[in-house]
Amino acid sequence: MTPPPTWPEMLRVFGRIGLLSFGGPAAQIGVMHRELVDERPWLSEQHFLNSLGFCMLLPGPEAMQLATYAGWRLRGTWGGLLAGLLFVIPGALVIAALALLYAQYGTLPQTEALLLGIKAAVIVIVFQALRRLMRKGLTGPAMTWVAGLSFAAIFLFQIPFPLLILVAALFGATRAAPGAPQPGLPTGTFQPGVIALWTALWLLPLPVLALMGQSLLFVLAAFFAKLAVVTFGGAYAVLAYMAQEVVTARGWLDPLQMIDALGMAETTPGPLILVTQFVGMLTGYAAGGPMLALIAGALTLWMTFVPCFLWIFAGAPYVEHLQTRPRLQAALGAITAAVVGVILNLSLWFALHVVFARVTQQHLGPMSLPLPDPASLRPDALILIALAAVLLLVLRRGPLITLPLMALAGWALSQV
Repeated sequence: MTPPPTWPEMLRVFGRIGLLSFGGPAAQIGVMHRELVDERPWLSEQHFLNSLGFCMLLPGPEAMQLATYAGWRLRGTWGGLLAGLLFVIPGALVIAALALLYAQYGTLPQTEALLLGIKAAVIVIVFQALRRLMRKGLTGPAMTWVAGLSFAAIFLFQIPFPLLILVAALFGATRAAPGAPQPGLPTGTFQPGVIALWTALWLLPLPVLALMGQSLLFVLAAFFAKLAVVTFGGAYAVLAYMAQEVVTARGWLDPLQMIDALGMAETTPGPLILVTQFVGMLTGYAAGGPMLALIAGALTLWMTFVPCFLWIFAGAPYVEHLQTRPRLQAALGAITAAVVGVILNLSLWFALHVVFARVTQQHLGPMSLPLPDPASLRPDALILIALAAVLLLVLRRGPLITLPLMALAGWALSQV
């Protein structure tokens, strides 16, 4: 049996993973596979695939949770904490700096020109994610209908994202093969103490903020706690829900700030769900300046990532077992199909607000349609979207190269 790695080895390897984890979940999982399976005998191929499958069943960022699970398997709870924190902290520090700079200088003409190029690239990046998810999630006519109805529900009727996920899961569970075996839980693995500890840590800020009378921070914490539970489908599904809530329902950010938030998260290492930190910091900055922005960002990180440790430490003993639950697998398949419709809505929402300077909501009974003003069409945005499509779809350049090139292209176009 291979001895567990030493703590200096853990620090070096998972620190490198955290610093190199650009480019979204697929690229991040590839980095982890190379470091943990190919280059050193820390995990077998089967263990890696089983743990990846388990993490994809969970809400939240699967790449961060995969790193946490790998650390847990190698060195227990402290190993999981080390691996998970090293995956998040480098990107969180960069996002904190970018958010403060953006809050102070984001409305300058030069900055807006740079950001228009990034927005154009983000539209194409989200389209790429949608195309990949369609290949994975639309496995038959029923799942295509689930995606289409989910798109209509959120685009036309603004049905809340958590409700869509619940309905899709119930529909999927009913489609499990009749009489399919539902094996019992393995004995001796239930850990109520672990669940109670991490749940208490996760939710601790809520009563503290309530007692302190910090109403904005309490609402932020409660919102991101809810977000951590319902965000199946990755960062783009998270962004769709956040756009629905923080832009349309709460008015914390405007649509273009929401798009900028994803663009900034795409340029940093770590999970794309760090977009939540950017949103929290902008909300805090608008309400109370830089100090409140930093507090709101730290609070957002806590509410977003502490539950990831809860899911992993409570569920890790069930990894192999959960792969054998047909009803659970069918429910997750339907959720994936619903997320396709949700991300299609996000793609259209992004594109309308980048290509047109003015977009209004037209209400027709229970329906609400976004209607762009044709006179506000931005030809420069169309040119930049076409350039981003060439770089990403034709030349197959990754986001790490495309985003800075597009920022420069946006600035250059503004000088013409």
